[in-house]
Amino acid sequence: MGDVNQKNHLRIQLSATRRAARLARLLTERQLTEWGVPFEAAAQVVAEPASNAVLHGHVRGRDFRLGLELRDDGTLRIEVTDARGDRVPCAKDPEEGEAETGRGLLIVAAYAHRWGVDGAPAHAKTVWAELAPGRGKT
Repeated sequence: MGDVNQKNHLRIQLSATRRAARLARLLTERQLTEWGVPFEAAAQVVAEPASNAVLHGHVRGRDFRLGLELRDDGTLRIEVTDARGDRVPCAKDPEEGEAETGRGLLIVAAYAHRWGVDGAPAHAKTVWAELAPGRGKT
């Protein structure tokens, strides 16, 4: 199903469809359950960039990638890489009540200890978030 290189590391390529965005969340829940880690916060965090990868980061014929890494200190790193490096997401100010996009990243920011966007090979981008143990709702 995915590329599990070590005990606490998962990388999986998914088609850029709404169904696959939902699958990314379900795979996160399943993998974290297997690792014995609470998954609620991580599932919420994965849902946003996975959905964005399908809606805003899609390039015909290219997939998106989900990465999970559970580090020795208990920090969970989530990465979602899509094909549109030219479309960098940014969180909107919650006071901007009329904004129709960008509010989902506020969820990422609320749960994550740190998060950001990095360039990736082939003109892609990676949205990443790190969830520290004991931080936020789990």
